Amino acid sequence: MTTAHVPASTANLGAGFDVLGMALGLRLAVGDGEPPTRGQMLDEHHPASVAFARAGGDDRPLWIRSPIPMGRGLGFSGAARVAGAALATAIEHRRLDDDGRRSLLTIAAELEAHGDNAAASAFGGVTAWVAGQAVSLPLGSRLGSAEIVAWIPRSTTSTARSRATLDPQIDRQAATANLGAVAQFVVALADDDPDLLAGATEDHMHQRARFAAQPAGLHALSVGIDAGAWCGWLSGSGPTVALWVDPARTEAVLAALPAGGAARRLTIDTAGVEIEG
Repeated sequence: MTTAHVPASTANLGAGFDVLGMALGLRLAVGDGEPPTRGQMLDEHHPASVAFARAGGDDRPLWIRSPIPMGRGLGFSGAARVAGAALATAIEHRRLDDDGRRSLLTIAAELEAHGDNAAASAFGGVTAWVAGQAVSLPLGSRLGSAEIVAWIPRSTTSTARSRATLDPQIDRQAATANLGAVAQFVVALADDDPDLLAGATEDHMHQRARFAAQPAGLHALSVGIDAGAWCGWLSGSGPTVALWVDPARTEAVLAALPAGGAARRLTIDTAGVEIEG
């Protein structure tokens, strides 16, 4: 039996629309053989099954075990597709090296139609999806050992419907502001400096329109930052809000978040996809 273990992800990270992603310590597993406890068999239309077939997998039955909520902006479909493609690659080659990760990421990103979530799930840490390739960004000890508090509402969001609310034209001033913020974000990571994160995650392109349809998320973001989070953002297309927090402030942030969602205390996953068996 072979199993692929893949982390959830949070994408955009504010200003890095369709580019930046971060892997989270919440991992699903996709495998062949007998399913484990809480494992569910997959049909051929499941994202993991489709990716498995696209990567050259055969018609063997597959199962999934996942704590990642679907439709909440935590990269479930990207993680599932990475897992399916990784499983096929590992079964064929009996290993998964960096070339294999790049190949499976190409498949997952094509199926996703955007690669920010899949890149983070494949490589771990914080990544940028640039010209069809994943670039791993530096992550120092202070930021890397901090926590991500995810505020997860009970409602779900469709990525396609959320994208439909966005203006097809991008204002030049907004684009310039976002480019500056992403540059500052890279510097914040390279310098391991949390004081740079607030400005580095300010978005001018997509969050305003999305929060208009999800006002509770904007409130959660505001109170989380007021309670001491370094920064926060709408996770993917939402409805989850992610807050980057010094562990010394995590309890205060958790206590401040509204009751309309479940608050999860997560770490940053630095391993990415891993194969067992």
